[in-house]
Amino acid sequence: MCHYCGCREIPLIKDFIREHEAATDLTGEIARLLESDDPISAGALLAPLAAELAAHWRGEEDGLFRVMRTDPEFTAYIDALETEHRALADLLATTDLARPADRSALLTAFAELHAHIAKEEDGLFPASLIALTAADWNTSMAAWRAAHPGRRPSPPG
Repeated sequence: MCHYCGCREIPLIKDFIREHEAATDLTGEIARLLESDDPISAGALLAPLAAELAAHWRGEEDGLFRVMRTDPEFTAYIDALETEHRALADLLATTDLARPADRSALLTAFAELHAHIAKEEDGLFPASLIALTAADWNTSMAAWRAAHPGRRPSPPG
């Protein structure tokens, strides 16, 4: 993970990273439960994971992604990230952990999620430092707040 550019000190980016960590904690717990042959307990965590990711993706897509997409340099990169969001959302909505093939697909998707997060944290987030204006940051933060009603954003600094 990138630690050199300073983007991790921006409150919005801190929140996105905190959400990445929450999602990966849940995926890790689900994977451990599946490996322990406890699909019922693992299945109980799918809805909280889907909810965490849905709010996270809405905050990203309606805010940071939307403002960065105005630069053609980032459009294809963001399109690919959003396609990955949709694929995982669809898998979470349709998976049946009683089926071994679905368990396997879910574990594969969790590994892919780690790569997806790296694309954001090591690519898009650092790029946002130079690409966004103050108005863009305000738009992005407003979208995060709309996607997370009742949740407080990280404080500055």
